[in-house]
Amino acid sequence: MERTGKYYFEGATIPKAIAHMAVPMMLGMSVIMIYNVIDAFFIGKLNNTAMMTAVTLALPFTIILSGIGNIFGVGGGTYISRLLGERKLEDAKKVSSVTFFLSILAGFIFMLFAIPLIHPILKVLGAKGDTVLFTKDFIMVLIIGSPFVIANFALGQVVRAEGASKVSMNGMFISVIINIVLDPILIFTCHLNIVGAAIGTVVANTCAVLYYVYYLKNKSSTLTVSIRTFKPTLKMLKDIFKIGISSFLLDVFLIVSVLLLNNFSAYYGDYAVAAFGISQRIAQLAQFAAKGLYIGVIPLIAYAYAAKNIKRMKSIINITATYIAILTMAFSLIIFIFRQPIVHLFSHNTYVINTGIYILIAMLISALFASITGLFIAIFQGAGRGKEAAIMSVVQGTLLIPIMILGKYTFGLDGVIWSMTLTEILTCIIGLYLWIRLKRDISMKE
Repeated sequence: MERTGKYYFEGATIPKAIAHMAVPMMLGMSVIMIYNVIDAFFIGKLNNTAMMTAVTLALPFTIILSGIGNIFGVGGGTYISRLLGERKLEDAKKVSSVTFFLSILAGFIFMLFAIPLIHPILKVLGAKGDTVLFTKDFIMVLIIGSPFVIANFALGQVVRAEGASKVSMNGMFISVIINIVLDPILIFTCHLNIVGAAIGTVVANTCAVLYYVYYLKNKSSTLTVSIRTFKPTLKMLKDIFKIGISSFLLDVFLIVSVLLLNNFSAYYGDYAVAAFGISQRIAQLAQFAAKGLYIGVIPLIAYAYAAKNIKRMKSIINITATYIAILTMAFSLIIFIFRQPIVHLFSHNTYVINTGIYILIAMLISALFASITGLFIAIFQGAGRGKEAAIMSVVQGTLLIPIMILGKYTFGLDGVIWSMTLTEILTCIIGLYLWIRLKRDISMKE
């Protein structure tokens, strides 16, 4: 493995290693978060609340695509980093090819099942009235492009697994820039409206996949994408799926929570659904730095754990946690101060603006706890601890459902809004408990 990988995994100081792995990821995440906001901004310019609602209702569908991609990306990526830590370079090369081809295959299988089930999917998403047609048009494009969307999520994790964090960032930049360029052209110039936004997303993801494949085939010194190295074994699949499934479960329960949120908020009208959608996009800006950090350091954690360098692993975790707390609180404070003009950018409806500001406050409070929870999950994934990662994934989803139901029937819309905050706090506490237990187990390896 070239210096840019092995040096940062083994020789560099912890802050330098974290910066190398996490800063490109943070920059990439920031661009993606900005795009999500711009996407909503362009749709908002159509001055059609039903379209804005449709984009919000389609969010669970985009999450399921990323979840499938993460089965292979997170599962395969963390496995690759552990193999590199154990100096098993040939096995790592095979896993990179297996990850890519399985993600493409999963996309085609998903397409075959999703197209005939489009109408039941719309009902599950909560699409009603004017939003049905818009939601259908949006997700149908995503279904057709699902092999490339899924592969994009997977390959971004694969290249980062060998320490090529800048390559991963470049892929995200390519995707977002192409998307931003295509959005106004397809939405306004070509008059495709919400369909144009979906087409832009698929084309952008396809371009990113082509870039990653080019890098892995021609530039990577360790990994590759080749049918000749596509040699899956039972052990390989087990190691990929034991972590990948935990990541998928996290996304599945996130989908359940979003569906629950959409259906409960729809009870209060389209303005509430739109307000939740706008606030979620803005609140993501408070978490982009944290997400970039804990996703970025997963390969560092995995490599150190596999190499039995537990002291370095603990230092990476402690310093990352400090950075996450500082950055999340700083971004949350900035957004809180300018909350009213920010929300006003996306809607001129008074009900949407006032409700959106209130929801945003609750989401900013939960942002810190969600960020620390993300770090706990990253630790378990990096260490190959499928059990703990799965527990965190399941707990986060199962807690929210009863809390949100109880909140709705006890406090109405207020209960729905603050149920997310309470769930994040409780999940974070459980994650801390599991991390303390894990520390006791791995201390014996030092």
